[in-house]
Formats: sequence, structure tokens, C-alpha cells
Amino acid sequence: MNYLALTFDDGVNFKTTIPILDILEKYKVVGSFFVCGEHLTEETKPILKRAYRMGCEIDNHSYSHSNMTELSKEDILSEIDRTSRIVFETIGKYPKFFRPPYIAINQSMFDVINLPFICGYGCNDWNSNVSVKERIDGILKQAEDGCIILLHDLYGNDKTVQALDVVIPKLKSLNFELVTVSQLFTLKGIIPTVHKNMLYTNVMNPKVCTW
Repeated sequence: MNYLALTFDDGVNFKTTIPILDILEKYKVVGSFFVCGEHLTEETKPILKRAYRMGCEIDNHSYSHSNMTELSKEDILSEIDRTSRIVFETIGKYPKFFRPPYIAINQSMFDVINLPFICGYGCNDWNSNVSVKERIDGILKQAEDGCIILLHDLYGNDKTVQALDVVIPKLKSLNFELVTVSQLFTLKGIIPTVHKNMLYTNVMNPKVCTW
């Protein structure tokens, strides 16, 4: 059996997150949602609770989706702590992982953020000009045991919703089990590392970042 984690950035919202959850539920699989704290309102928190009840993981994608390489260490911590606190208040559990907005990273971020850094294989699905087929092909081409797939549940990203309805059954037919990021590390017997400049796209082969 091969293991893979589908992950979704920039939510949550009614327009895209809910249809993604519907598809995950349809195929009885889970994903990991890297949320922006500013999107977690009293109106959207029930969506987060539904994802958590389904067995999905809720992780940290900053509060305001700023380029954090341009922030002070104090502001970096504020971006992380505000989002983690809102997630905890909503589901009773703190995020275990962090994905940097724009995958923009620097040493200050690694120094002060007490979460493992997650990247992932993307298919440019944030770009509305990328077709459904291109998204499907991009995901399937990069799928490998231990990998993390980077997708977006940003508002109105309907093409990714359509792509998932094709990709998930195809991945299952290729003997992939879709799990959360935490489960992926556990299944591979790997303890994710903090403060050692590691960026994970495949949990078995992290990139060590240097400047």
C-alpha cells in the first residue's frame, strides 16, 4: 500500500471547502486543511468542525496570508499564535503543522515557529487559468508513496473540486491510501522535525533549507 496526503490551503469558506468535504466524504477519505485564521469566523467555524469530525486534520497557514519573510519575529509569532488559538477554540486541538504562505521562508521563521514546515507537490491550482485536466494530470504525475499534495480550497476554486472527483478514485485504483499529514508521518515511522530548517514535501525525503 502507498500512502499520500491531500492538503488544502487558504480556507475555510462556504463556496469551495464544503464541496471538497462532500467529495472526501463521498469517497470515504480524509485530507488536511491549512487554514488562515482571518477566515475563521462564527459563520465558517461549523465548516471547520465538520472537517474535524470527518477525521480531517486542521493545520496552520498563518493568520493573514502575508509574506512572512518580511515580518519581524514578533509578528511571525503573532500570525501563528492567533490562528492556532482560533483553531483550538473551535475544535479543541492545536494545529500540528505549518505551511508558509507562498512557500516563502527564511531563517527567522524556522527559529521561532514551533511547528514542522510543510510544502508539497502542487499543480498551480491557485491559478484559474489552469484547466481541470491540467490539475488532474499534475496531481497524478507527482503522486508517490509518502508525498504531500498541495491544493487550495480558496474561494471559488471550482476546478479543483471537479479535479478531485476524478483524482481520488484514480489514486485509490493505483493502490494509494489517502491520509492526513500526521497519519502519513506515523505510517512511515518518521518523527517530523522542528527548528532544523526542514521542509517536507515527501515525508521520507525532506529538503534542508540553507541561506
